[in-house]
Amino acid sequence: MKQSKMKDLKLSVVIPVFNERETISQVIDRVRELNFELEILVVDDCSTDGSCEVIRSLAEQSRDLRLFFHEVNRGKGAALRTAFANVSGDIVVIQDADLEYNPQDIPQLIRPIMDGECEVVYGSRFLDKQDTSQWYRNWHRTGNVSLTAISNFFTGQHLTDMETCYKVFRRDTLADIAIKQDRFGVEPELTAKLSRRKFRICERPISYAQRSYEEGKKIGILDAVNALYCILRYALAD
Repeated sequence: MKQSKMKDLKLSVVIPVFNERETISQVIDRVRELNFELEILVVDDCSTDGSCEVIRSLAEQSRDLRLFFHEVNRGKGAALRTAFANVSGDIVVIQDADLEYNPQDIPQLIRPIMDGECEVVYGSRFLDKQDTSQWYRNWHRTGNVSLTAISNFFTGQHLTDMETCYKVFRRDTLADIAIKQDRFGVEPELTAKLSRRKFRICERPISYAQRSYEEGKKIGILDAVNALYCILRYALAD
C-alpha cells in the first residue's frame, strides 16, 4: 500500500454509545492514536449512566468529534443509521464503545480496500485462534458460527464472523443501503444487502477481549433469534 494514499485518506469512525461511561473516553483516545485524518461520529442512544456528559466534555476539547443524541433508546442499527447519514470520510469504520475491539486493528482492516482487493472488510474474531481462545467454547461462539453459516448459505459469502462489530466500508458502498433494523439485526441486514449488490467482502483477523454481562455486554439470546429472522428476511428483499 502506498504511503501517499494513506496520507490523503479521511477516515470516519462511527461509535454507537449506550451506557458506556466507563470506557468511551478510552475508546476515543485509542481511535485518536491512528495516523489518519479523522472524524469521529459518536451517537449516544439515550444513555442513562452519564455517557452523554462524558462525550460532551470530550467534544469541548477537540474538533474531531461529531456528536448525535437520540431522545429515546432505539438500538445499534438506529445509531448507525444516524451516523451513516452524516459521514464524510473516504472510508467508514464501525467501532464499539466498549473495550472488546482494539482500534489498533483498524489500519490492517483498511489495507484491502486501499489495495483494491475489495470494497468492504470484516474484522474476524475467528481467524486468529490464539487471540480468541478465551471465548471459543461459550455460547456466543456457537451462536456466531451458526448464524454466520446460515448467512453464508443465503448470501454466497464465505465469512467466518458475520456478526463482528468491525465492518469497514468505502463510503460509496453505503450510498443506497437503507438500514431498517434498529437493534443488532443490522449485522445480517448489512451483510445481505452488500452481498445482493455484489460488493466484494473480505476478512482480516482481529484481536478480541470479550467482556461479561456484569461488565456491560448487551447482546442476548433474543438478539440471536432476531438475527436469524433478519437473515431470512433480507435474503430475498430489502
